[in-house]
Amino acid sequence: MREFVPDRAYFEPTALEYPIGQEILQRLKALDVEILHTTSHNQVRDIPGDNELQQYRNAKRTLVVGVRKTLKFDTSKPSAEYAIPISTGCIGHCHYCYLQTTLGAKPYIRVYVNMDDILRQAQAYIAERQPEITRFEAACTSDPLSIEHLTGNLARLITFMGDQPHGQLRFVTKYDLVDSLLDLPHNGRTRFRFSMNTEYMVRNFEPSTAPLADRIAAARKVAVSGYPLGFIIAPIYMHEGWEEAYTKLLQRLSEAMPDSLTDLTVELIQHRFTKPAKRVIEKRYPKTKLDLDESKRKYKWGRYGIGKYVYQDEEQARIVSLFEELVAQYLPQARIEYFT
Repeated sequence: MREFVPDRAYFEPTALEYPIGQEILQRLKALDVEILHTTSHNQVRDIPGDNELQQYRNAKRTLVVGVRKTLKFDTSKPSAEYAIPISTGCIGHCHYCYLQTTLGAKPYIRVYVNMDDILRQAQAYIAERQPEITRFEAACTSDPLSIEHLTGNLARLITFMGDQPHGQLRFVTKYDLVDSLLDLPHNGRTRFRFSMNTEYMVRNFEPSTAPLADRIAAARKVAVSGYPLGFIIAPIYMHEGWEEAYTKLLQRLSEAMPDSLTDLTVELIQHRFTKPAKRVIEKRYPKTKLDLDESKRKYKWGRYGIGKYVYQDEEQARIVSLFEELVAQYLPQARIEYFT
């Protein structure tokens, strides 16, 4: 996939006081990106567009470069103990994504230049929990690989974690631009995970992401480089012919992986949605084929008092049974971490 080039980039006042801010500025200038300035990311209000939908699409092509002020990390269960904040927002247009609502008012992409502060905070969290291992998730609110060519922050984070005997890093991506990360001294402490789905799902619901074949090829490169690898199958969606389609997906993954791959995880996440998410999705993607019929689903209360619509118990049982069989057959070296 071609590297993302934003249409415009806003810099907060103090961002250029950091070397990383200057590096990003020079890269953007070389790409002939329009450079703008803002007093704060909360003051980015002049994104072009004649209506809300156009402004949303233009915001997705807008970069905001700033300083991360809040250094208290959020929790990130079940994936990790903490979410490590190196960026926020995503260039992808996945119809089902939970970021549609969590970042609804600010869909632009934010990157942070005070990485030294962020890494010091990570070091403090690791020290607090020793001798236990502390895991950090770097993709809770973004896909950091999609903007790595602009920031270099993922490489900094992987290199940092490679020196932490009691720290581990995890992130997930729908992109394939992995070459700059393959030779880093990761020391097996970063689990590189790829979001995988059927061709039907990628084609219909994941615009502006890497094609499935490119993700699979990138996953092979990562495995050959010795990274612990993971596949997140998400969202598992019961479209027409879904069982055959997911079987084909697991076959393709099996055929592509090197024989040397021994450390492999699989995470399984069924399709779900909330009422607010449904409203946002239908507004932003009015022609979506995504089935959001609440009458077909089971209502499940969430951790924070917000309910979500998931598949019925019998359907969930079919999903679990199928993937337990497929993983055992095609990826026998893998362990299923969870189904949710």
